[in-house]
Amino acid sequence: MFDSFNRRINYLRISVTDRCNLRCTYCMPAEGIQLIPRERILTFSEITEITRIAVGMGVTKVRITGGEPLVRRRIVELVEMIANIDGIEDFGMTSNAIALPEFAKPFFDAGLHRLNISLDTVDPQRYRALTRCGELADAVAGIDAAIAAGFDPIKLNCVIDESSNEPDAR
Repeated sequence: MFDSFNRRINYLRISVTDRCNLRCTYCMPAEGIQLIPRERILTFSEITEITRIAVGMGVTKVRITGGEPLVRRRIVELVEMIANIDGIEDFGMTSNAIALPEFAKPFFDAGLHRLNISLDTVDPQRYRALTRCGELADAVAGIDAAIAAGFDPIKLNCVIDESSNEPDAR
């Protein structure tokens, strides 16, 4: 499968929810967003079938995203369903890590290969200000749980607002 510039398409990114347990200033307006009704969100069977078709067309890399995918009910079940599709060589998920103490080991056991974790600062006050409600200690506990579960390496993502000279970008 190729795009209009003749580049091979081998990567599928699946947003499994528009919901999130944080309200990051760069991601969500203070007043929130109008959420998609649950009955309009794809089912796990639909997501798995779309993924299976994409893999059949040459996709080898799949990443689950959101919102925050860990707020999707029964998300471990979806991870297991996708992990059982032959042909996926790289299966990852992006998370803010808040709920990883509960999910890291089940994800690893279900077949998830890697984690990308959004962590925009290591300053607790700045973290709370950026997320409008989060605690840095909860994200760090999630990272620790991911390490304990066996994920290696773990990629940390940081949103840079203006330049790489920002204190949190170093």
